[in-house]
Amino acid sequence: MITQDDLVRIDGLLTAPAAGSNPLPDFRGSFPGLSLTRCDAFDMRDEQAFREYPGFNLYLVDGRDHCWHITRDPNAATGIVVAART
Repeated sequence: MITQDDLVRIDGLLTAPAAGSNPLPDFRGSFPGLSLTRCDAFDMRDEQAFREYPGFNLYLVDGRDHCWHITRDPNAATGIVVAART
């Protein structure tokens, strides 16, 4: 489950990262129990982003069943995908 507070912190990390910096290492420290996958936006082209930021798209992952799938429900989310837009 991703809480509203988690989403606010994620917004802070992805909205305006320092120029040339990679915000993803901060995710590991800020959300130790949350699965994080990083990919390019092209890899997620058939999915609808949960949120879009200047350099990234955010997708929520529901991994509660045998196979994971993209969800728009933060209460069902067990992980996130951060897709870099180039």
